[in-house]
Order: sequence, then C-alpha cells, then structure tokens
Amino acid sequence: MKIEEQHTHARTGLRPNCLSFPEVLAQSIALIAPTMTAALLIPLAFASAGQGTWLAYLFGTIMLLFVVFNLNQFARRSTSPGSMYAYTGRGLGARFGVLSGWTLIWAYLFIGMAGMTGFAIFADQLLGFIGISVPPVVFFLISGVVCWFLAYRDIKLSAMLMLILEGLSVTLIICLAIVVLARHGFAIDIGQVSLKGISFSGIGLGVIAAIFSLVGFESATALGEEAKNPLRSIPRAVIWSLILTGLFFVFIAYVEVFGLRGNTPSLDQLTAPLNVLADQVGIGFLKVPLSIGAMLTFFSLSLSCLNAGARIIYPMGRHGVLHTAIGSAHPLHKTPHVAVTVTIVLMVLVPMILTLAGMATQDAYNDVGTFGAIGFLTSYFLISIAAPVYLYHDGNLKAGNVVISLLAILCLLYPAVSLFYPVPAYPVNLFPYIFLVYMAVGGGWLFVVSRRSPDKIEEIERDLESTHRLFSQETLQEPVLINEMVPELD
Repeated sequence: MKIEEQHTHARTGLRPNCLSFPEVLAQSIALIAPTMTAALLIPLAFASAGQGTWLAYLFGTIMLLFVVFNLNQFARRSTSPGSMYAYTGRGLGARFGVLSGWTLIWAYLFIGMAGMTGFAIFADQLLGFIGISVPPVVFFLISGVVCWFLAYRDIKLSAMLMLILEGLSVTLIICLAIVVLARHGFAIDIGQVSLKGISFSGIGLGVIAAIFSLVGFESATALGEEAKNPLRSIPRAVIWSLILTGLFFVFIAYVEVFGLRGNTPSLDQLTAPLNVLADQVGIGFLKVPLSIGAMLTFFSLSLSCLNAGARIIYPMGRHGVLHTAIGSAHPLHKTPHVAVTVTIVLMVLVPMILTLAGMATQDAYNDVGTFGAIGFLTSYFLISIAAPVYLYHDGNLKAGNVVISLLAILCLLYPAVSLFYPVPAYPVNLFPYIFLVYMAVGGGWLFVVSRRSPDKIEEIERDLESTHRLFSQETLQEPVLINEMVPELD
C-alpha cells in the first residue's frame, strides 16, 4: 500500500483500491436498473410519446450526457467518499455541498424504496404463478435484511453480486427482444422510424420519463475511496453506464412498441409488458425467469442505493452535520456500518408504513420513485453550476465548459418545470413542495450547526481539501477515457 493510500485510509476508515472498473460500473448500472425501465417505465413513456418512445429515450440520454461532462470535470481530477457531495462543495462552497448532500440522501433513499417496492411486486407476481400470496411487508424485510448484511459486510461482495444479477436479467430481456424481432422477420417498423402520429409535446413528456429512467449514473462517484485508479475508473463508469443503459432503453422501447402494436390492452396499460411479449411469441416459459430477473434487479437497485446513500451521509457525519457516530467505519470490514444501518432502516420503514396504511404496492412504487427523481434533478443542477465555477477558480475554465454547463441546465429545466406546470394530478402536485420543505429543514439545520460551531463551514472546506485524493504526476498523465470520447474542454 502506498504512503498516500495509507494516509487516505487513516482519514476515512474505508478500504482503498478494492473495486475494479467492472465493479464500479456495476454500481451505476444497478442504480439505473435497466430491468426496472423495461418492466415498468417504458409503458409510462409510451403513454406520452407513442411511437416516438425510442426517440424520447435517445434524447434523454443525450441530454444527461451534458450533466456527465460537468460531473467528470471533478471525477477526473479528485475523488473522496460521497464525491457528489464533495464535488459540489469544492465548486460552490461547503454550504452548497451540504445542500447537495441533503438532495442525494433524499434521492438514494427514495429510489432505494422504489427498489424495495419493485422487489415486492415481482416476488408477489412470481409466487402468484403457484398460487401463494404473501404480504409485501415480508418482502420488504427480506430485501432489507439481505441488503444490510451485504453492504455492512463487504463493498466488493456487494458490487460483484450487483454485476452478476443485473447482467443475467438484462441478458434475458435481450434474448426475448431478439425472439420478438425474429418472429416479425426483423422487419423495420415504419411507424416508429417515420414517427407517425407523434407530437413535439408528446416527445417532451416522454423525455421526462426517460430522464427519470436514467438517473443514478453518478452513483459510482460515491465509491471514490474504494475504487482502483479512481481518476480513471470513475469517469469511465459514469459515462459508460449512461451510454450502455441509454442504448439498451432505446432498443427495448423500440421492441416493446413494435411487438405490442395492436395488443389489447395497449402498452401504456400493461403492468408486465415483458410477460405479455413472451406469451405472444410462444415462449411463455420465460415469464418465470423474467420475473425472477426483475425481482433480483430491484434487489440490486436497493443495494446500490444503500451503498451510495450510506457513503453520502458518512462524510456528513464526519463533518459534524449529522451525528458523529454516522461518520465511523467498521474496524474490520472497512465499511460505513453505522451509515449503512441508518440508511436501510429508513429505506424499509417508509414502504412498510405506506403499505400498512393501505396504499397499493404499485402506487407506493410510483410515488417514491417520483420523489427520488426530484432529488436527482436538484443534485444534477448543482453539479452543472459547480463545474464551471470550480474550473474558474482552478484557472482552467474555457468557453466550451460554460457552453456544456448551460446546455445541461437548459436540458434539466424542462423536467423540473413539468413538476409544477401544467399542474400534475394529486398527490404528485404536492411532491415538489414536500421536497422544498425538506430542503428548507436541511438548510435550517445547517444554520443551527454553523451557529453552534462558527468555524464549522471552514472546517468542512478544509476537510474536503485534505481528504480528496491527489495522485502522482504519473497517474494524472495517464489517458482518461472521457478525453478520448469528447473534445478537451479544460
């Protein structure tokens, strides 16, 4: 172990250099959860975009690439635990860094809850094939306990399991899609290619669903201290997770719209489109493995949110914004065990309360997923603003950086405005205001903390400077893949 790595480990307590690039990539892909979109979200996008659903996903991917380019301005220069929190703090100051931390805690918690509810939906569907019914609370507890054990025990074990589960599920879906296309003679769907009958506003609403499908690509940055060669592997994981899942969504959206044309009920009214496709092409036996794959991918989603969310509240505990016990690492496993435990308790408790209060599991899934997406949008706004400010203070700002930042902000404005106007149906119309109240409480708590300890903000800023890993000149001179994929902007 290098002297530099020993120092980092001593400061953070986490295990350095234990995650390879595929394992870091698995973190982001698992949080995007490709199976979730194929199984539940493409019908939602189709309701607005119709035959232009594949195009909505293509536009959504391109729009979020601008966010990635801003995020990777930080990821290719420095890394630390809870990096999105640290990145925003380095660009806009500790106060905005803490606010970013609040948005990410919200986002990872609620998307993790979506994983819990999705796991329950497909576990119930799977048991339904053999006539067994189990209350969803049981599935929440099973998923929560196993997630907690894996995240508490070993980040490397968690990453490997996510990689295997998501890979198997996506492989099954691609096999189904190929069979569907083969049954149609691999003919081109003229209706989709010509965008017949679609409207600009319909595509726009479809893009919103697409963006919500793609959030989570940034979660690899939360593993900054545990990744091998993070200045190289994390930027690669962030951009490749978005590109690979974006292309997968474009392909699967095209296949689902093509294969289910004329189906009754229509795609936008289906809760299990993959199972319907399997029946249509005569491979109904795939419904069981598809349901198992979906169930396991939702488990992976919860696990990835637990890993990422715990690594956001962990540095906030070390910085004294949250209880200092949250900022402690396990002496043997080198994981943020207290942060993991606090996160999983909240992640399980909220869906349990909702379902025990009488809410359907599908409705709970929709609501917690929307809440999570609001948090991600806010954190993406902050990082897109922070990037050019950071580069300016670093003496590396160029016109191209400003253009990329503005494009990212403009792209994010569309889904953000849609949360307020046209006014969504109840109760979704209340969600943005609930989030704003939460952020106001978080900002108020930061004010209280800083009043109790007037030097707290300066301490956080010094800690962000001292804990972010600076590599040797030799490491910094190694080519970074993002430089090979986009023009040099800095």
